[in-house]
Amino acid sequence: MSATLAIHGGRPACPQPPPPMYPGGNSIDAEEEAAVLETLRAKRLFRYYGPNPGESKVAQLERDFAARAGVPYALGVTSGTAALICGLQGIGVGPGDEVIVPAYTWIASASAVLAVGAVPVVAEVDASLTLDPADVEKRISPRTKAIMPVHMRGAPADMETLLALAQRYHLKVIEDVAQANGGAYQGRALGAWGDVGCFSLQFNKIITSGEGGMVITHDETIWKRAVMYHDVIGGRRNHFASEEILWGVNFRMPELLAAVAQVQLRKRDQLLARMRQQKQMLRGGMAEIAARRGVTFRTLHDAAGDTAIALIFYVESAEVAGRVAAALQAENIDAARLYEPDVIDYHVYVHWTPITNRRTWHPAASPWRDARSEVDYSPAACPRTLDLLGRAIHLDVNPLLSNQEIELMLEGLEKVLTAMA
Repeated sequence: MSATLAIHGGRPACPQPPPPMYPGGNSIDAEEEAAVLETLRAKRLFRYYGPNPGESKVAQLERDFAARAGVPYALGVTSGTAALICGLQGIGVGPGDEVIVPAYTWIASASAVLAVGAVPVVAEVDASLTLDPADVEKRISPRTKAIMPVHMRGAPADMETLLALAQRYHLKVIEDVAQANGGAYQGRALGAWGDVGCFSLQFNKIITSGEGGMVITHDETIWKRAVMYHDVIGGRRNHFASEEILWGVNFRMPELLAAVAQVQLRKRDQLLARMRQQKQMLRGGMAEIAARRGVTFRTLHDAAGDTAIALIFYVESAEVAGRVAAALQAENIDAARLYEPDVIDYHVYVHWTPITNRRTWHPAASPWRDARSEVDYSPAACPRTLDLLGRAIHLDVNPLLSNQEIELMLEGLEKVLTAMA
């Protein structure tokens, strides 16, 4: 291995860049193709009917998804954002309410809150890069209706503490599991801890159908409300009592998405097992150089339940993190600093400019109309989050890489950290 960093003209540790990080997308093969062709040949593209009899693919997916999560109810929808909106409607969040969301999450977590007329309130994350329960408690107000833990970068939030907090203040809990499909906390599936759990099947996610989402819950009332919201005649289709039927919109999952998602769901455990093995190799191989260089790893609230899609570590400063990330990229290692102040990234709350500037579709329906001066989205609102993200280096753990390629990554990591950290 060349001791000269690739960024300074040396030979890269890895001979070529890694494949794109689409765990489920890159695993698509003849199984998904056969499932799609079967659906097309049956001419049943809508879950409720078609020219030929047969069970809905969406209904099958809901049953399989619920069984794997250990819950009685699951609902297929069109996207992860739709899942969050239906979940929020399910737990009764609406105008005048506040929902506490992490300052580090994809903007859709906050946008879904706005979509039901409520106000997202950002709270700090801790070294796990998930909600810091102590800071969440400081943000609770008389308007707070729910807490939204987001299992960011595949790792579980501190659900035990957050649930205890929610119980103490009589709040609902809606889990955003978009990036952690198949993860667990203390042996229970993520999404099955809160009142409702919401998943994404968008192409970047662990398993995918291109788009799509799932809502899961233990509570029949929450499920019924979500069903009615996701389908304008969901109440009638499911024979709910006429006096309890509410109006809805259409977020119904198509049969073709469900056909692909069913196959992907069967592949999920194998994908997770491979990424967990790779992450163990990477972290174990980095342990000595990390200790020597003062590098610390992201806190994991439950290492066994981590989906292992990423290895994240912290260096001493944002300036060092920028140099380390650039050097690793030159070694053909898929690395990034998680917060660049001048690079727009909708995972970081200060870059949610449509929200931080309180833009709204119609001024009369602004969720902030009664709370404009009370909700802070400035950099001063969550300084610890910005500090952590600025010092955090993110490495994709790609299931397509061989053990030999992981070894080359480790050589590149040692070369860069020895020279720069």
